[in-house]
Amino acid sequence: MQCYNAASCFCRSCPLQREVLEFDVVIVGAGPSGLAAACRLGQLAAAQNLEPSICVLEKGSEVGAHIISGAVLEPRSLDELFPDWRERGAPVTTPVEAEAVHWLANDRRAIRVPAALMPRAMRNDGNYVISLGRLCRWLGEQAEALGVQIFPGFAAAAISYDPDGRVTGVITGDMGVGADGRPKPNYEPGIELKARRVVFAEGCRGSLGKELEQRFDLRAEADPQHYGIGIKEIWSIEPKRHRPGTVVHTIGWPLDNHTEGGGFLYHAEDGEVYLGFIVALDYANPYLSPFEELQRWKQHPLIRSVLEGGKRVGYGARVVNKGGWLSLPKMTFPGGMLVGCEAGLLNGAKIKGIHTAIKSGMLAAEALQAELYEGRKTDYAGALSESWVGRELKAARNFSGGLARFGTLLGGGLALLEHNVLRGRIPYTLHNRAPDHASLARADRVVPIAYPAPDGVISFDRLSSVYLSNTNHDENQPNHLRLGDPDVPIRDNLPAYAEPAQRYCPAAVYEVVESGAEARFQINAQNCVHCKTCDIKDPAQNITWVPPEGGGGPNYSGM
Repeated sequence: MQCYNAASCFCRSCPLQREVLEFDVVIVGAGPSGLAAACRLGQLAAAQNLEPSICVLEKGSEVGAHIISGAVLEPRSLDELFPDWRERGAPVTTPVEAEAVHWLANDRRAIRVPAALMPRAMRNDGNYVISLGRLCRWLGEQAEALGVQIFPGFAAAAISYDPDGRVTGVITGDMGVGADGRPKPNYEPGIELKARRVVFAEGCRGSLGKELEQRFDLRAEADPQHYGIGIKEIWSIEPKRHRPGTVVHTIGWPLDNHTEGGGFLYHAEDGEVYLGFIVALDYANPYLSPFEELQRWKQHPLIRSVLEGGKRVGYGARVVNKGGWLSLPKMTFPGGMLVGCEAGLLNGAKIKGIHTAIKSGMLAAEALQAELYEGRKTDYAGALSESWVGRELKAARNFSGGLARFGTLLGGGLALLEHNVLRGRIPYTLHNRAPDHASLARADRVVPIAYPAPDGVISFDRLSSVYLSNTNHDENQPNHLRLGDPDVPIRDNLPAYAEPAQRYCPAAVYEVVESGAEARFQINAQNCVHCKTCDIKDPAQNITWVPPEGGGGPNYSGM
């Protein structure tokens, strides 16, 4: 017998026979937290002459293919994981040499913020401009040298549970399933990977993490997670404009004071700059387009003066979590744990999460080593809370709430007070309990935003941008962007919010196609860069992102 619902069927009564592989630990996601956990487990096992079976699943076609970040690295946790990372050849070679924060008053004027008015958390002494994708590839090599098995191109599509509800493993997605849900000639059923423990390291807004949060009520005592969408480009610029190690952040224009976000421009190695724009997903105007805000921002003389004469060579987008300490879920549940951005460990005040992700993976590994091989009970969540990660996030706990409540300028002033004057010893807490999707105003109560046409030199359109992300999906596969009710976009979202999906998506996935008096909602799933914005910002919470066939999506190079 064959299962003709193979794309979504993971029931135990299904006649489909799956191969089963067993491991001590399965890690879902080859990002910095998952790879750090794998490396630390390998180190601890080697120190005790153990040979554990450790597997890392990665949905991208290779390690780093789906990794995107600004990125400025605070090397503290890398120092702890591999004290000799320099000798090992880690791709961390461009120290921060200069930095500045500018307030863009309008589309022409920029005012540099005095160093004394910069929150201490934003300072980058001792940090490095890096490509996180390259760092993850290097971490993958270190993990494999320690005996870890890494399986790229396999997306964990479902979670296995025992009769008591304990997590026992994950199931990879079936390969070779047609858009109609029926097997194609190249059909291969997914594999069940069983483990004594499963570490979930999918990154921000992981699809399996969402399921775990609901099943185990992990958010019972937490604020909603809050998010921003980060859109990034890589440019190769003229040598005379290149300043390796220079870090620039901007606030203000083109956003108003009540819309949180800002830009970054980092001078990396080899004549490249990494630039991008982040918009918090609690914005109110449904006509706002984060992609178009990036294109406008690049036209500011402060930014354009760096890019003129250069060439755009890379593009990508990903949501980031920014709720911080108050939005952290419970970290453990029967059979598994959350690490890194899966748990929401990014420090919004620092605009950094790589260092906290790596440390969380290390602490998870140390807990697993004690539990699985030494028979000791441990408290991973407690260890995380008492570590420098916990102290750092507690000190920045009001960052998200302050900006949401007071706006960019007053919220930034509060951050200055808390970090520079009070030094993190804050006697109050500001919660932000409204979910991001609930923040949109009705379209008839706001002013539409008129964005200029791209000039093809500094600013560009979505489709040419997606082309640079090397995104590819087999067209004949089930749609991985699922609508709970297919009528909601046109029936509800279009009249109420001018259907914001066609603007918040940075990859032209969603379109409202009009034909006479009729309109239909079109999903161009092949364009999807896996940013997860639609899963978060849809006002009806009607869109669910699930993993497409393994290996599909962007293939970033150097992001």
